Amino acid sequence: MASHDKGAGPWLVFGLPVALGLAWVTQGTGVIENDLERNISIPDELTMPFQVQAAYNDSHIFFRYRWPAEHPHLLHDVLVHEDGDWVREGSGMPGPNPYGLHEDRVAMMLDDGSVPDFARYGGYMTIGAGAAGFTDEAPEEVTKSLPGTRIDLSDWASRQAPETLEAQREAGYFLDLWHWRGHRSNPLNLSDDQWVGAERSGDAGRSPYTTNWDGDAGQPLWMLDPEEAGQAALRWEDIEAGRVDFDSPYFLAEDTAIDFDPDHDWQNGDVIPRRLVRQAEGSRGDITVQGEGRWNDGFWDVTLSRRLDTGNPLDDKILRDQGLYAAAFSVHRNATGGRWHKVSLPVSLGLGRDADLTATPFQGRTPEWADDWKEVTLFYPGQVNWPLLISRAHAGAEDIAEGTPVRARHSEKQLALYGVEMEFNDTITRQWGLTLFAGLLAMLGVTLGLLPNFRPNRQGDRS
Repeated sequence: MASHDKGAGPWLVFGLPVALGLAWVTQGTGVIENDLERNISIPDELTMPFQVQAAYNDSHIFFRYRWPAEHPHLLHDVLVHEDGDWVREGSGMPGPNPYGLHEDRVAMMLDDGSVPDFARYGGYMTIGAGAAGFTDEAPEEVTKSLPGTRIDLSDWASRQAPETLEAQREAGYFLDLWHWRGHRSNPLNLSDDQWVGAERSGDAGRSPYTTNWDGDAGQPLWMLDPEEAGQAALRWEDIEAGRVDFDSPYFLAEDTAIDFDPDHDWQNGDVIPRRLVRQAEGSRGDITVQGEGRWNDGFWDVTLSRRLDTGNPLDDKILRDQGLYAAAFSVHRNATGGRWHKVSLPVSLGLGRDADLTATPFQGRTPEWADDWKEVTLFYPGQVNWPLLISRAHAGAEDIAEGTPVRARHSEKQLALYGVEMEFNDTITRQWGLTLFAGLLAMLGVTLGLLPNFRPNRQGDRS
């Protein structure tokens, strides 16, 4: 009779089911789960439409922006009276604020060709290692910056020497940043004027807002003037119900605020804005809102204006007739702050010459806009930074080294999906490792379980 070695049988009976079970458990579910503790909050919409127009006369340039927003968010952060204390609500957080506290914003970065590759890669270049809001953010706040301002791109703290940074700026190695804010500038028809070099900085002069807080006394510095505003404070229940609108005294300004009165009959739920809006001064006040930035029928419509030559070449890009420039746009909406915004790829801007966005010349004080918009798709960028994009971990690093523009390789939809993938890069990598291990274990179990069937039989004696 034939005799068989059954020593490996238990592998097939017990080991294989265990291995297959482990392989099943380690498979991903495909479900995206936010993790606010790790700064992960994926927006419901990964792309959004954005419209822009540009025009200029002999002295000024005008940009008109239009974008959809289901609701306008006019409040930034506020101080709420709770049992004798004033508590801040509306500080930055991953994703949308549940109370609708975070102002809507539109921003534009502008370059005149002095920042190499900005016209190809846009805002990606400004996101360095340790950026605020990333899962691996630095222990101190790291804002936008340009690659040349760092000695080691993988080290957020490795700044060039101060004299080198100043020389870079004098050579034009910075981006002009136009930053309109729905609460901290718009009520006075202003936009914040900033620039990006070693960090995101405000232009020289006084900003259009300041903080309404007396740290020593633990209370606001100012309150609403009841004679001007009709009330000393807003009410929290109105904020929760979305009843604060353009007709409400939703902002503090120098002509609507008075010194805070601690002896006022304050009630729980009284709310005072944590910012005071004021007239900007110096180079910081170069950009103004034409007309007024308003939200109507589901859309923001904002027009900004600035002198072509502000006289501040260390803060602003000086613009000229027939000049060719690069611009990139971003929008915060749905009560989001920080990196939870939508951004554009760079577009070319021509003053009186063909470009993606052509600024048309006109005579007079203000342009007469036609219904002729440049349509731009904004997308969610996720946790993608410049050190990653130029590293071996990015398959397209060689294309960047060769100067291939991002638009030639990717659509905005693709970039948004890649951005979401990077939010879960660590999880995906760990999942792949577990799945690979389980698969190898399952293969080993099958091999050991079937091995006896391939061993030669020993023949017995014949009689």
